[in-house]
Amino acid sequence: MKKIGGYMVFFGLFAIVLNFLGRVPTILMWIYEWGETPAWAIKIGLIVVGAALFFMGKANDVDEGEVKEENVPK
Repeated sequence: MKKIGGYMVFFGLFAIVLNFLGRVPTILMWIYEWGETPAWAIKIGLIVVGAALFFMGKANDVDEGEVKEENVPK
C-alpha cells in the first residue's frame, strides 16, 4: 500500500505543478472536463488519500534484500 500511496501523492503534486506551468498530464486530463474546482478537489484528494495509504502502510515491510530473523531456520 505504501507504493500505491506514494504514486498517488506524486501524481497529485505533479498535476498541481504542471497546472501552474500551463500543462496537463495526459493521465489526468479527464478531471478538467468537470471544471476547475472539481479538478482541484480531485488533485487534493489524490494527495490526501495517497498520504493516508503511505503512512498507514505496514511499518514492518521487509526489503527484498533483508531476511527476518523469525524465518531463519535454526
